[in-house]
Parts: sequence; structure tokens; C-alpha cells
Amino acid sequence: MAFENQTSVADFSFLGFSDLSWPLQLLLFVVFLNVYAAALLGNVLIISLTLMCSTLQTPMYFFLRNLSFLEICYTTVTVPKMLFDLLVEGRNISFGGCITQLYFFIFLGTSECYCLTVMAFDRYVAVCNPLHYSIIVNSKLCIQLSAGACTGAMLLALGQAFLVSSLKYCSPRISHFFCDVPVMVRLACGDKHMAETGVSVHSLFVGIIPFLLILVSYIPILSAILRIRSMEGRHKTFSTCTSHLVSVVLFYSTGVFAYVLPKIKFASGSERLLALMYAIVIPMLNPLIYSLRNKEMKGALKRKIGRK
Repeated sequence: MAFENQTSVADFSFLGFSDLSWPLQLLLFVVFLNVYAAALLGNVLIISLTLMCSTLQTPMYFFLRNLSFLEICYTTVTVPKMLFDLLVEGRNISFGGCITQLYFFIFLGTSECYCLTVMAFDRYVAVCNPLHYSIIVNSKLCIQLSAGACTGAMLLALGQAFLVSSLKYCSPRISHFFCDVPVMVRLACGDKHMAETGVSVHSLFVGIIPFLLILVSYIPILSAILRIRSMEGRHKTFSTCTSHLVSVVLFYSTGVFAYVLPKIKFASGSERLLALMYAIVIPMLNPLIYSLRNKEMKGALKRKIGRK
């Protein structure tokens, strides 16, 4: 991916956690390494179970498998570099490397937003139109929705990467631990109108519209759940929906401050904590959210462990 560099800055330097003492940085390395490993393990486990177990060969688990794959890639874009930077003095990244990291971070994050939206549609059809669910949400539609989500995410990420690469930078010092769009726009000097407009457009199509679609889809879902007479059936349906809702709330509640409200000035520590939440902590929590509240997932895991 080749972008024209409009600035004399050839390399950027991540300030990251450089303001902390070496023992504290080493402690953070151990903590983040374990969180990253847990995120990888949890998502790999979900992918493996949904592929191997015949009872999990449904559209819901197809989308959950896609979400887990996206989260593995999403965390891998930023976390290994962050871990490396915690152990070394120089925390540099080339201009091209920064734009590439930014592109994949936006692409994967946007794909995850769209995947959560598609999962809401899947739940809507399953709960509100169960008799026609297998006809409406067939394998062909699942592939088309996933491909459409990735294509839209790719185009939006390309636009963001192009706008950020076209900015002029007067300083190579990034007060962050990875190349994120709001951080790069704030770092730039000169005319930033196009880039700021790009952030607003991206927030609209990735944050606001998908989130509203999810909320709107859950109005008839909750209404249908309340009409279920069986307590067991109501609880089973509600548990699959709450897992998805918790993931949506966690993902959007952190992303909204970074992208929908990018002009709010946070303290350096608060901004880093916010970024850590959506870059590494939430991808670790999602496997727990989907497995702990899902009897089918827990049952499949017990059966696989019991065979060994």
C-alpha cells in the first residue's frame, strides 16, 4: 500500500508508556502479554469449537466464528508492537509502517462493528421469524453479508488511511502506543479539515448508524421474548441476545469516545486506558461473554474435554 508522504517526518516515535519507570513497564509487559495470550486462546477456542461441533454449525456460530477471527487479527495489529516497545529504548515506526498499521486497525475494527450489526440481524430473524429462519438466513446470505461487511470496511479504511497519509506532520512524537486516526489527526499541523471530516463520516457509517440499527432491531426482539410463555425458552433466547448486547455495549462505549467524540481532550493516562480497553481488553472478554452464558458452547467444550 503506497501513500504519498506530505511531510519531512520519515519515522514516528511512540511515547506510549515511556513516562513510567522501567519496573512498571516490565510489569505492564507481563500483564499485557497474559491478556493478549488469553484473548488469542479464547478466540481460537471459539473458532475450533464452532468448526468441530456439528451442533454449532448454525448461522449464529458462523458469525461468532467470524467475530473471533477478526478479534485475533485486530489485537495482533497493535499488541505485539506495543509489547516490543515496552522492552526496548527506541519505539520508532516508519511512516509507511504507521499508515499500514492504521489501515489494518481501522479495517478490522470496522469489520467487527459490521459483524456485530449482522449478528443483530441474525438474532432478529431467529427470534421474530423462527419458522422462516433457515430459509432467510441461509449459507449463501451469511457469506454475502460477511463479504459485504469486509468490503465496506476495506473502502472506509482506505479512505481514512489516505487522508491521514496526506497530512503534514511537524513532530514525530506520537503520544500513544499505536497509530490511531484521532491521535494522528491531532498530531498533524496545517489544514486538517478534510481529515477531520473523514473522521466524522467514518464515525457516522461505523459508529452511529450500525449502533442505531442494532438498537432498533432489539425492540421487536425484546417484545418477542416477553411473549414467550415458557420460562426456559425465554431464558434461553434472552441469554443468546444478552451476550451479543454486552459485546455491543463494551465495543461501542469505548469506541464512541475515540471516534464519535474525537475532539474531547482526555488526559494522557485516560486516553491510553481507553485505547487499551478497545484494543486488547474487550477482545479478551468477548470469548468469556459468549461462552459463559451459552449452554451450547459450554456443552460442546465439556464433550471435547471428556473425549480426551
